[in-house]
Amino acid sequence: MTTALIHSLTAGVVPRIGLEHIAVGRKPEVEAILKDLANIGEGGAAFRIITGRYGSGKSFLLQMIRNYAMDRGFVVADADLSPERRLVGTKGQGLATYRELMTHLSMRTKPDGGALETILQRWIASLQQGAMTELGLALQDPMLELEVERRIVSVTNTMQNMVHGFDFARVLSVYWRGYKLGEEDMKQAALRWLRGEYATKTEAKQALSVGVIIDDDNWYDYMKLWAEFVSMIGYQGLLLFIDEGVNLYKITNRISRTSNYEKLLTMFNDTMQGKAEHLGIYMGGTPQFVEDERRGLFSYEALRSRLVQGRYAVEGYRNYTGPILKLAMLSHEEILILLQRLRDIHAMHEGYEASLTDEQLVAFMQNAVGMLGADEWLTPREVIRDFMDLLHTLREHPETTFEQLLSSQPPAQRMVEDDLFTRTDALDVATGETRETGETREAGEVPTAENLYGNESGAKGIGERRTRHEGEKEHSERDDVDDFLAEFEL
Repeated sequence: MTTALIHSLTAGVVPRIGLEHIAVGRKPEVEAILKDLANIGEGGAAFRIITGRYGSGKSFLLQMIRNYAMDRGFVVADADLSPERRLVGTKGQGLATYRELMTHLSMRTKPDGGALETILQRWIASLQQGAMTELGLALQDPMLELEVERRIVSVTNTMQNMVHGFDFARVLSVYWRGYKLGEEDMKQAALRWLRGEYATKTEAKQALSVGVIIDDDNWYDYMKLWAEFVSMIGYQGLLLFIDEGVNLYKITNRISRTSNYEKLLTMFNDTMQGKAEHLGIYMGGTPQFVEDERRGLFSYEALRSRLVQGRYAVEGYRNYTGPILKLAMLSHEEILILLQRLRDIHAMHEGYEASLTDEQLVAFMQNAVGMLGADEWLTPREVIRDFMDLLHTLREHPETTFEQLLSSQPPAQRMVEDDLFTRTDALDVATGETRETGETREAGEVPTAENLYGNESGAKGIGERRTRHEGEKEHSERDDVDDFLAEFEL
């Protein structure tokens, strides 16, 4: 497990396992989501958007809740949105998201995806076991097969009253017949349909005698059916974890972007109004994806009015009952605890006695949070990445001391270099032109805070310039720049 943790953390990605060993902070957010899970298990539904800067811990929190939920009897599915995977699209991007979710369908005994057939087989086996126990039937008793079929029909009949429930139930029955007769082709045909792999209705009708298929328009309805089904066969419910919501923000076509926001509004309304049961939807995205009033979710008034923070949820009085969970910077104490755990895990993995003292960890932390603008811009990913790099370097170069490495790069210079790649200034880097002065730079030249922000420098200048930028009126030149930034994620 330490190998997977070390490799993932060094690469700046969220590990699938072992998260509990490095989890710190986020107590209010976790408590809010745990309340959601309790509600979902009782037949309710939940919708949350978790926002934060790149590297702030959105994906980590989603993955941690995913693992916790599986241990508590939930079925989970996760997918990252991309240009090829959206909520809806003219080229099957919505169906692609459904297929990705079904590929990653997971449960406690199959945590890495591909759990669809396992869920169906365990369901049938549990029905057989229940019938044998309750009615005293032997495994070879012909009445056992009839009793199992009766129980399957009881479940599928309940689902037939839901949207698309009749066809869903029919395909489940086909799978049962294939299971009963040992017909592998029949089982695989049913699984293909459930995974959304049939391209035409004609193909599905020939294979299964079912006249509909899962497509771009109805895939979300089938997710509601899956939530109902898994709850009926003994699971707590279904949780969908959809990350990289910023890819919806980056859709350049306004009509297509609005269509995706309308689908998101449908999901929100269904979960909040009781139209979906045993279903939780959790999406990760940047603050810009949510709050940008020209391209983000707040540009769609129906969503903005539902998602906007309440009047009394101001700083110092935050509550976590709303649909948006904003991830704040970790406290200094939490960062120190994180560093201690990373130090111990690295020592365990490499097989040496941890030599860095807590005082040295404090020095590293002070160096990190003391960087220019760190209180606003430093993220857990950056802390972890730098600390893992330091540990690897000390291990491979034993002649080097901690103090030498810590002083090898001035903090202020380091922050300027990192801030080059924040979204609002990326165009300056790409073109070699400063937005305030119009001065050009040589290719590869690292600008200073002064020539990036005119006469303003430091975190104060950054914040003031960003505030002015957010308050500017829309005009065609600004639209072109924003479209460029959004399309290339600069």
